[in-house]
Amino acid sequence: MKRLVPLLLLTLLAGCDMLGIESPEKVAANREADGKAIGGACRHAGRAIEDCYALNKKADRAAVFAGWREMNDYMRENQIAEVAPQVAATGAAAKPAADEPDSHAEEKSPAKNRDAKAKPKRES
Repeated sequence: MKRLVPLLLLTLLAGCDMLGIESPEKVAANREADGKAIGGACRHAGRAIEDCYALNKKADRAAVFAGWREMNDYMRENQIAEVAPQVAATGAAAKPAADEPDSHAEEKSPAKNRDAKAKPKRES
């Protein structure tokens, strides 16, 4: 009888969510739902799937792709236009535009600066 009571209590507490202990299944379901939400939001914002991966490195890629694909199908069926993102991308996905001048152009070519200093000026 002494062994049966603790065993019974453990069985009852194992299924109790009030303890705040999340089961691995619940964690996996939350992670998948978050990934699908991220993918859907990326597609709605008109971001490429690669940019979405780069901006959300911790998200599950399969879930992100599933959400992106579902939103793509939904947007096509209902003729929904993309919404331009209001916040600029940061990190690996943010790339400078090709028409912007390179502020480090002189640093990348030190040979030009060295050649200009090495040539003596002609006196007339």
